[in-house]
Amino acid sequence: MAVVVEKLTGFTGAEIMGLDLRVLDAEVAGLLLECLALHHVVIVRDQQLTLDEQKAVTEVFGPLVTLPYVDPLPDDDQVIAVLKEADEVDVGVFGGDWHSDFSFLANPPAGSVLAAHELPPYGGDTVWANQVMAHRTLPQSLREIVDDADAVHVGKPYGVRWAPPVEERSSASIGMRRGDPDADLDRLHPAVITVPESDEQALFVNPIYTTRLAHLTEAESAPILAELYQHATRPDVSYRHRWRPGDVAIWNNRTTMHYATNDYDGHRRLLYRTTFQREPPTR
Repeated sequence: MAVVVEKLTGFTGAEIMGLDLRVLDAEVAGLLLECLALHHVVIVRDQQLTLDEQKAVTEVFGPLVTLPYVDPLPDDDQVIAVLKEADEVDVGVFGGDWHSDFSFLANPPAGSVLAAHELPPYGGDTVWANQVMAHRTLPQSLREIVDDADAVHVGKPYGVRWAPPVEERSSASIGMRRGDPDADLDRLHPAVITVPESDEQALFVNPIYTTRLAHLTEAESAPILAELYQHATRPDVSYRHRWRPGDVAIWNNRTTMHYATNDYDGHRRLLYRTTFQREPPTR
């Protein structure tokens, strides 16, 4: 079968068909890098990757990184099991709000690879929103506020000040380190970053970790951020992925926000995630 690339929506996501990710020659690596730069989210279906093979795919995009605060596999600190068991009901889900992963770190992850292994018969979709297009279509009034601004990011779920209530925390199947006062420290990143691969600009704020614009108070920032989030997560800049076993999703964590839906209580869902790194984001 010939390799075919098809867009999944007008602005976000592409599926590559006819590709075996276990065969990572220079041509395949080049195609993956090009597709991610153009489409921000890449889907490859019908893959049966071992964890080592998934890590090799991840390294096409940058060095593997071990994430803080979330427990990895006992025998591999570069892999996270994104798991919710069937008996975990009426609890939150890992990634269950719009966010860019760990944006409160000095160098947030550049992107991730997520491979589906066990899935519910319905639900458990993941949604991505293109933040390059969100910035490109910003009203001028908002652009004037954010283009030269910094935003303050804080590791709310992992700190003390903003620790979520127990009933809103994600499933116990994903171990997390909480109550760390260092996660409450302010971290500044540009509210609009430049994408090195394209020289385009992307919004870089999100509801989980961004607390305010640096030149404003939290109260002054709140209505501005709310307007930004509403604009940045519109369906027309988003792609919603319905998972199938064997699916592999690759996304740019700096040019997208994503959201894990929590609508499959009573069913097991297991995916494995690996993460890659690049240079820190800049204006």
